[in-house]
Amino acid sequence: MDDAPILEAVDLAKAFAAGGRHTQALDGVSFTIRPGAVTGLIGPDGAGKTTLMRLAAGLLVPDAGRIRALGLDSTRESLAVQAALGYMPQRFGLYEDLSVQENLDLYADLQSVPKTARAERYGELMHMTGLGPFTRRLAGRLSGGMKQKLGLACTLVRAPRLLLLDEPTVGVDPVSRRELWAIVDRLVRDEGMSVLLSTAYLDEAERCQAVILLDQGRILDQGPPATISARMGGRTWAVSVTGKRPRDLQAGLSGQPGVVDALVQGDHVRLVTQAGSDPAQLARLPALQDARIDAVPPRFEDGFIDLLRARSSAAAPVHGTSLVDGRAQRAGEGDAPVIQVEGLRRRFGKFWAVDGVSFAVRRGEIFGLLGANGAGKSTTFRMLCGLLPASAGTLQVAGLDLRHAASTARGRIGYMSQKFSLYGNLSVAQNLDFFASAYGLAGQTREQRRDWALAEFELAPYAGQLSADLSLGYKQRLAMACALMHQPEILFLDEPTSGVDPLARREFWQRINALARAGVTVLVTTHFMEEAEYCDRLAIMAAGRILAMDEPAAIKAGARSPKHPEPSMEDAFIRLVEAADAAQEAA
Repeated sequence: MDDAPILEAVDLAKAFAAGGRHTQALDGVSFTIRPGAVTGLIGPDGAGKTTLMRLAAGLLVPDAGRIRALGLDSTRESLAVQAALGYMPQRFGLYEDLSVQENLDLYADLQSVPKTARAERYGELMHMTGLGPFTRRLAGRLSGGMKQKLGLACTLVRAPRLLLLDEPTVGVDPVSRRELWAIVDRLVRDEGMSVLLSTAYLDEAERCQAVILLDQGRILDQGPPATISARMGGRTWAVSVTGKRPRDLQAGLSGQPGVVDALVQGDHVRLVTQAGSDPAQLARLPALQDARIDAVPPRFEDGFIDLLRARSSAAAPVHGTSLVDGRAQRAGEGDAPVIQVEGLRRRFGKFWAVDGVSFAVRRGEIFGLLGANGAGKSTTFRMLCGLLPASAGTLQVAGLDLRHAASTARGRIGYMSQKFSLYGNLSVAQNLDFFASAYGLAGQTREQRRDWALAEFELAPYAGQLSADLSLGYKQRLAMACALMHQPEILFLDEPTSGVDPLARREFWQRINALARAGVTVLVTTHFMEEAEYCDRLAIMAAGRILAMDEPAAIKAGARSPKHPEPSMEDAFIRLVEAADAAQEAA
């Protein structure tokens, strides 16, 4: 095999100016990628990952340095580079009013694929992606995972030697993620393709042969993921205290001296400490008195978070002390459920998106809804928020029947939608003012809440910036701040951390845990299976119905087998969904 670099960068630099702000997207980046492997591009929001990919594809011109792809200069020979590689950006341009087949034909035309070669290639791609039965379906009617697979198929109608994938698995469920990775692995194994893939899921980084870690436009580290993980030996622990909820234990550990990271994992907290810690030292921490402390093997994510923390010279921030006043506690006093759903159904035409869903949620509980794309989670959320009428069943939120008092109920809830739904042409401060007014806040109260949001979510430096120009992590902060302006009793979060980097996700969940401790009831959907561990209870949905509902530990225990004695939440989720699919096919 030719061992010449498939992609090579030397002292690469690129800056942007927008809204009076100067951003150094890349600053002296150098690396070499060998052929025939999957290389992961890992980094927080704004690290420079997308800029690097666009430079590699010849879509941007560097300010300094050089980058070569497939032996070609990506700047001077950009057209030749674009004809030779495949590039799937984060928002791949499918035409939703065209069918699957028509999208394939369009991209084959754009890539000048000879008509004589198309039938065989289409057959390979449809078999590979599992889209063969759906070639006549409109792209707009595909699930999120199927859209991602169609986007990948369109990128591959002309088989490239180098494939650039910019966060291809963002916003898709674990089953679809696994299927996408099976496709990538097959491309590398069977077609000898080289892949550069950026991802927000750090467990995916461990599947790569090598990784490049970016932060603030510079390389933190690069090499095999196992090498980065191994450096964390002796610094990773599982800790638990009898009678104490893991998220309460996590809150007590975050920001403590010597603590690099504290992450809820089922019935314990995964703790990452600075070098030199031992169980005796850890036991002296106030939060770990009478705790069980066990050493556990390090993961790539531990090493990545350690590098980011070292660069920022800061421990995990503690947030959430001023998110709510006493209204949530007072409003939810008593044992009656805050949310009560019985026999909930919703039909679109002949299709039942939600079909007989029932559950109850207590005050201060974090309740998670999990499911594959198209399972009915978002439809359920919209009905609970009073944004969509139910076709059948009963819904009570904050003691109010949504059939008769939807507008009153909406004043008691906050809602953060799956997609950034704020006003991109308004500034951060203007968005906060608008949503405060929409929730009935005026005068000094509105000003106080706006000032609170700017301070609590560290948005003050961006108050005058258009929200469309914010990074994804800061958009998420702003969206959450807007949802909390009126201090709601109940908070609905629809895939709120999709595409957000690991540090931003940790910060987000610190706030959510603080809200729950203050008595706010939280309903959340997520595709991050580790985030499901933060929930007190979970309901896993498929085809509009609930497959299982229990505490996370109990759901994982249900998936235990000799082959998987310690199943992850992802293992349990996939097992439930695949069993439901098999039962549906057999029916």
